[in-house]
Amino acid sequence: MKIKKGFVLRVVGGENVVVPVGEMSKVFHGMINLNDTGAFMWKFFSEEHTLEEGVDALCAEYEVERERAAADVEKFMEIIQKNGFAE
Repeated sequence: MKIKKGFVLRVVGGENVVVPVGEMSKVFHGMINLNDTGAFMWKFFSEEHTLEEGVDALCAEYEVERERAAADVEKFMEIIQKNGFAE
């Protein structure tokens, strides 16, 4: 699983914001606001990884139970796929 190229994550005014760039800006007109956990997952899945690797990374970064981390990663990727941001 991987997030499509054509998006950049920036911190603007203390907020994590993803904006489209290049060709993607012709397709997606908007911004994505992420909390810190969402920004961590966005960065992680900017490279090819499995969902299981995402769960491992989330558990290593935050003090979170594996079951909760798995649910969060699944929900995050479900939203990414539903909106056409995944390759």
